[in-house]
Amino acid sequence: MESSNIATLAKRVKDHPNDSFSKFALALELIKIDRRKSAVVLFEDIVQNDPNYVGVYYHLGEQYLIDGENKKALDIYKSGIQIATSLKDDHAKSELKTALLTLELEMEE
Repeated sequence: MESSNIATLAKRVKDHPNDSFSKFALALELIKIDRRKSAVVLFEDIVQNDPNYVGVYYHLGEQYLIDGENKKALDIYKSGIQIATSLKDDHAKSELKTALLTLELEMEE
């Protein structure tokens, strides 16, 4: 089933390269099959080309953490908090602040 979802989403991204929702969904499916590098490329593309797609910041930060890229994760969480604040998206802002605080505390240990 997953490969079917991936094929469908990949075609959608190919046909509509500016569709951030499809890129985001494809990235999440790729993570499930341990194709995280491809997922990170998609997440980074969304941040670059559709920075107000606020849901991407948490997931990209999470992938950076898995890769041991704590500085990148800090930066992306902070960027996401700024975007969420400007969009008045309190839920996303709260999730990103929690992720940021958790990471900062871990880095102090």
